[in-house]
Amino acid sequence: MEPRTETLASAPQLLWNALVDLASLAWTTANWLHDNAWWAGLVAAAAWWGWARLQNVLAARALSRRTCVELLPSRQFETTGEEILRFGAQLIRAAAAGPWWTPRTARTVRIRLRADGSKPLSYRIEGPASARHLLLQTPYARVRAERARPVAAKRRTHTVRAVFALHGAPAARLREVPLEPDPLQPLIDAVADLRADLGDVAEVCLDLSPAATWRVRARRWQVLDAARQAARRQSRREARWMTQDAASMEDALSWQLTKLTVPQQQRGGDGRRLLMTPRPPRVDRDKALGKLAEDTGLVRVQLLVRCASDTVGRAERRLRHIEAALDVYAARTRLSSTGFSLGPLRIGPDRWPWRSRFDARWASGLIRPARDSWARIEEVAGLLKPPTRHARLPLLAGDVPTFALGRNLVPQGFYRGPDGRERLVATREDDTLFEVQVGKAGWGKTMRAMCQAVAGAHAGRGLAFVDPHGDSWADVAPYLAHRDIARRTSLFDLTVTSPRDRLACWNPLSMTGARAPHEVVAATVDAFATSLGWGDVNTPRAITIFTKAVEALVAVNAQAAAAEAADCQATVFQIRPLLTDPIFRALVVDRLDKDAARWWTTSFAEIPKDALPTVLNPLDRLAASPVVKAFLGSPTGSYDIRHAMDHSAVVWICPAGTGPTDRLVVSLLVRDMLRAGLSRRDTPARDRAPFRLYLDELITLDGAASTSLAEITEQLRKFRVRMHGMTQLMHRLSPDVRTALLQNASCLSTTAGSVDAIRHITDQWGGQVTPEDAAELDRYHHWASFTVAGKRVGPLLIRGPELNEVFGSLARSDRVRALTAAAHTNTGAQPLESLIAVASAHENSVRAFLTRPDPDHGTGGGQQPAGPSAPSDDTAWKQYA
Repeated sequence: MEPRTETLASAPQLLWNALVDLASLAWTTANWLHDNAWWAGLVAAAAWWGWARLQNVLAARALSRRTCVELLPSRQFETTGEEILRFGAQLIRAAAAGPWWTPRTARTVRIRLRADGSKPLSYRIEGPASARHLLLQTPYARVRAERARPVAAKRRTHTVRAVFALHGAPAARLREVPLEPDPLQPLIDAVADLRADLGDVAEVCLDLSPAATWRVRARRWQVLDAARQAARRQSRREARWMTQDAASMEDALSWQLTKLTVPQQQRGGDGRRLLMTPRPPRVDRDKALGKLAEDTGLVRVQLLVRCASDTVGRAERRLRHIEAALDVYAARTRLSSTGFSLGPLRIGPDRWPWRSRFDARWASGLIRPARDSWARIEEVAGLLKPPTRHARLPLLAGDVPTFALGRNLVPQGFYRGPDGRERLVATREDDTLFEVQVGKAGWGKTMRAMCQAVAGAHAGRGLAFVDPHGDSWADVAPYLAHRDIARRTSLFDLTVTSPRDRLACWNPLSMTGARAPHEVVAATVDAFATSLGWGDVNTPRAITIFTKAVEALVAVNAQAAAAEAADCQATVFQIRPLLTDPIFRALVVDRLDKDAARWWTTSFAEIPKDALPTVLNPLDRLAASPVVKAFLGSPTGSYDIRHAMDHSAVVWICPAGTGPTDRLVVSLLVRDMLRAGLSRRDTPARDRAPFRLYLDELITLDGAASTSLAEITEQLRKFRVRMHGMTQLMHRLSPDVRTALLQNASCLSTTAGSVDAIRHITDQWGGQVTPEDAAELDRYHHWASFTVAGKRVGPLLIRGPELNEVFGSLARSDRVRALTAAAHTNTGAQPLESLIAVASAHENSVRAFLTRPDPDHGTGGGQQPAGPSAPSDDTAWKQYA
């Protein structure tokens, strides 16, 4: 027992000796450091420099292996807070996906928002190359992620820089910005007036990095300690207030009177008030820590902004706009630029020595945030997604071309940019296939179409303009009165009234020009049947009789054309004698082949007479109109829309009105346009000249040619025939035509009108423009969407162009008479009374041809209108110009 007792007794002594030795060693070390301070400092500095150098080398090596992904949202992209949280967590995981030796300052992922004039705001993600698979996967359903090359920065003359940090209470949050409207809208507006031609560029880089656990814990301890100290100070402050209140009460008159009048026994106590010092309140940990309470979703953030321009002052103004845009996140904590001002001088990242550090971070992605630059993912949710459907993206100069005369451009309207400047936007010829315009009368639909037609005429392109009102020719004539346009202009004006007015003519059954008989028959029968509502169910006999009659007359016309007797060709007005005159019918049947003649000798004889009026009545109505009889009653004519398509002619057609007879004529014209377009299959695709059809008042055309209009939009694109349609009420068009127009339209536009009338157009824009918005438009203003380079642009608010505004320098009012004369000369137009006389006596010419013994050598006779003409020889132009 004694040895053990001695060991226990010596234990304190051993401990004491160890402590003395440690103290002695510490004192000796301190003396050595005092005597060798320079050497110790040098060693420490060398170690620190070596460690920092190693960190920089490793960071540079890690940051050199980066990948870039661009997120391309669709127009209907819309997201939720949950998707943004998932995307943020994915980014943080990607930031930490580098090699194990990567320094913490290099474990970053960068979101780059860039505006340089090519896009309103591009959205790119830059991260470690090993995280490419993570970056290419996005939780956003309507966003496409594509690999992209790093941005090649072009050097500009003027550049400004800014670093934004979180300023405010460490635990306070940024403002919670709702997702609708888009949180990026202020930033989009800040760069909306950027001009690429002036070298403007603006970039915002948000760097994210996982928060260091030990730093967060240390900051939490500091925040909690500060909260407790604040609670204690508040407790002491309240105690002082209570003491002061008690002293004030004892000095009050009521208290002194109470002491004098009430005995002490009744008052109780010794007469002095007992005060209890308030205890400091318990600090709520979660409330005090705020956003630092949990590690999940906490990241370090670094926001860098750089603006550049080749023009003095523009970069500085852009930076101020971006600073204002970031104020949307301001609350108890806000994003504000670092640095300070000394009078007019700004000390910050743009000055030495901070500029080189900024440029290094900008080029590499290195993160060196401020001390309290921590944020939760939901705080910066507005920056963790591309622009959504709720964002109003500006139209950049490169998005839609600016109209210039003579180029392959179709003018659309004046667009006012964010900078207040207006420019006449246009679409490319090959992108503008079919267009639909809707809106109330007198609000600029026809004027816009006339501007497009004039632009096409001066660019050397072919077109046909069908205007049932006939006023458009007088409006556009001064701007078409140029010699090169007059040579290829044709006018078919059915609004003439005087017997001496000149009118061109057309024979739908003509076989001149090597036309296929079955195409001529089909075009004529379909036009009549569609206009009159004939069908195999309701009027089978009428269709059969009319088809056989047209076939017979086309066969006769083919023989007349082959016999060089084109002036003896039958017209639609010879259908009546064919059906009612046995002698005339016998002459025609004698010229048919056996199969065609058999129907006339067998089936036609069994048809009752009461079936004929269904066919004859429409023909009688046509013949009752002197103008229509003159237009359709001549054996040959100059109306050849296929010839106009191939030679880029300018054809202006003015029907007399919108009555049943006029609709039947328009139906014949539109059906012939379809036939002519389809017949271009015999021409190689590269040799097909583009040709545009402008059809005003589609409602009047639809009833007579609904099938033809639908087929034009469905079939003529490949034959380079385009169509522009204008109507007041979209819902009054037939369902087939309306569906075909909306399905294939490259351009959609609407002016003001009733909500129900314009809803068909606004519904195509996915809610971006409501019918109520369009219904309040001013006159000559349109909401319109276009197709540019295969992509839809808009809807945009544009102001419709006017002829005098766009083509005022091209107006030649003194040459309108010369243009009209040249247009009539090109079509071989003759006085109305002469054409009526020819039509009235033409049946005799046909009978004479049918009774010739040798039809193969006819010579023709009489003065007839000329056929499709070559370009004018300028005789009429020189006479009147």
